Amino acid sequence: MRIRVVDLRYRMKDVLKALDKNQNVTVMCRGKVLATIVPAGNARIPGRVRSHPFFGMYSNDKADVAAIMQYLRGER
Repeated sequence: MRIRVVDLRYRMKDVLKALDKNQNVTVMCRGKVLATIVPAGNARIPGRVRSHPFFGMYSNDKADVAAIMQYLRGER
């Protein structure tokens, strides 16, 4: 379903019906896609933290945590 931002206020029942039918709702603003509303059942649930590629990337490093954070943040 495609809907304009202005129509969200007046056609919310239609939006909720579309979401109940597991349809994505695309919100348009001035002819451009602004957002997509996804039904809660289709929302992507993040995996475990350990499965993320950055988890443990400094596990073999001998430096303390403060030094590593200073290196990652860099000069401000």
